[in-house]
Amino acid sequence: MNCGFEDCSVLNGLMEKHDRDWSKILDEFQELRKPDGDAIAGLALDNFIEMRDKVADPKFLLQKKIEAKLHEKYPDKWIPAYSQVTFSPNIRYSEALKRGRTQEEIMRAVMQIPGIEDTWENEEVEQFIFKKLIG
Repeated sequence: MNCGFEDCSVLNGLMEKHDRDWSKILDEFQELRKPDGDAIAGLALDNFIEMRDKVADPKFLLQKKIEAKLHEKYPDKWIPAYSQVTFSPNIRYSEALKRGRTQEEIMRAVMQIPGIEDTWENEEVEQFIFKKLIG
């Protein structure tokens, strides 16, 4: 629904910008909104797969616990993809998808750390995550 509201807002702005020249309006609307439309479709599919396949997996639940801790401790550096889409209107869906995929790659590496179940709250794990996040 938020995506639809954003579409309306963008379309309204383009109507004002291009004085109702529909050719220009629709061309620019397509250029601006297609990446975000594609991204929200990808995010919805990711969410479906997550809900269908992963919510009963203890490793997945641990991963989410680690992510929640990171977000609580560093709310400006680690924002879960769901929160980016749902609670961050200033983040485009295409950017949320990109950031979410980066975070997922990092978390895949974290979850491969031997004994992560016992060490996930250690400072070294946090440093590992931020070293990967920053590059």
